[in-house]
Amino acid sequence: MTKVVTFGEILMRMSPPNNLMYDQASSFDVTYGGGEFNVAASLVNYGIEADFITILPQNPIAECAINTIKNYGVGYKNILRKGNRIGIYFLENGIANRNSKVVYDRTNSSISQIKKGDIDWKLVFKDADWFHWSGITPALSKTAAEVCLEATETASKMGLTISTDLNYRSKLWNYGKHPKELIPKLLAYSNVILSDIDTARFMLGLEKIYPDYANDILIKENFEQLKKMLPNARTIAMTVRNCISASHYKIGGLLYKDNTLYRAKKHDVNPVLDRVGSGDAFMAGLLYGLVKFPDNLQKVVSFATGTCVLKHSIFGDINRVTKEEVLNFINTNGSAKVDR
Repeated sequence: MTKVVTFGEILMRMSPPNNLMYDQASSFDVTYGGGEFNVAASLVNYGIEADFITILPQNPIAECAINTIKNYGVGYKNILRKGNRIGIYFLENGIANRNSKVVYDRTNSSISQIKKGDIDWKLVFKDADWFHWSGITPALSKTAAEVCLEATETASKMGLTISTDLNYRSKLWNYGKHPKELIPKLLAYSNVILSDIDTARFMLGLEKIYPDYANDILIKENFEQLKKMLPNARTIAMTVRNCISASHYKIGGLLYKDNTLYRAKKHDVNPVLDRVGSGDAFMAGLLYGLVKFPDNLQKVVSFATGTCVLKHSIFGDINRVTKEEVLNFINTNGSAKVDR
């Protein structure tokens, strides 16, 4: 049985209800989530064991986050309790032609104070098969980037499969480092990478381009170039998003492995209830598919895309659909008929 370990920050999310703007709000809906935890929660929901590693302070708000982790059945025993605060982000959910807005309040959060040696990675990984991290964690602080490298090096030495969602958050890289100074060394250990070509090139220090994602030949050439820079990368995947408005997306997916490009069909997503966490849903679906049906990569990318599409209908960071619901979605071409 596969066991996955994810590492990152869980945040308190505060959103004005009913698509209100910040200056209209007299209250906020509070939930908890974060990229790497969202992946772990989805995997447990699909029947794969997952542990989440983070640092949280000893206070009642952090206990709320811990309770969320427990409620999703994600392992929490190796979470370190130190520091003074949990990270917070405010989300103004866009609608129609008004875009969503995020304000971060995570400076000096507990995980940004993490240091090498704080986590016993050999203990954490002793019965694990897979380690997952994202590009958000090394953006938090110099020491968080060092610990992320410490974790990936240990996971690699212990023979774990390593996956990365190469998220780029421009508002977080504030401690004097450019991603290209850190990400190439971190990515060198990764076997599965989720990233669009633009972001991957930027974070690896290459000239940014805007490829035509409908052109299979061009996309294969770009993925192959990335794989030559990252020889341990066996699989590269990405979501394909067309934003019609904040309430209307077209969502597809790509997967590249062994010189073959697999493409999932695009789905109309209209209306969008909550876009946040949809990339994490894709990542979890990708990981699940690679574990459960590795010989059917077309099904893998279709499953991952289906999880991403369905997440847009769910409030909060975390995808709550079951694997049966995802399979039904892709088998019925997303008909969304009433289940009677």
